[in-house]
Amino acid sequence: HVQLVESGGGSVQAGGSLRLSCEASGLSDRRYCMGWFRQAPGKEREGVATMISDGFYTRYADSVQGRFTISQSNAKNTLYLQMNSLKPEDTAMYFCAYDFYCTGPGALRSVVAPRYRGQGTQVTVS
Repeated sequence: HVQLVESGGGSVQAGGSLRLSCEASGLSDRRYCMGWFRQAPGKEREGVATMISDGFYTRYADSVQGRFTISQSNAKNTLYLQMNSLKPEDTAMYFCAYDFYCTGPGALRSVVAPRYRGQGTQVTVS
């Protein structure tokens, strides 16, 4: 039984930082595509960042490039999203995602419809 639990969201002023975490359990011991997507009220899901479990194929949405960093714990059971220089337009519910296509240019479209996703954590930037 796969379970993904996000944490680390909250309210922050513009220019601030947050680090989101996604603790994964129940996954098999193989390479996974993993990433983050977000959804603001009244808007479609937006792919934010993706990577594969060996650290390759890292991709970022243009809107977050240079400000956000996706990474994985050494134990490979926690996915992170470090968010710096936050802007009001980053306000959204953020979801971690596992098991989707990420090794080609469509990764940021695929991450919004993964096989597994967490319950989401709210990020509000004012």
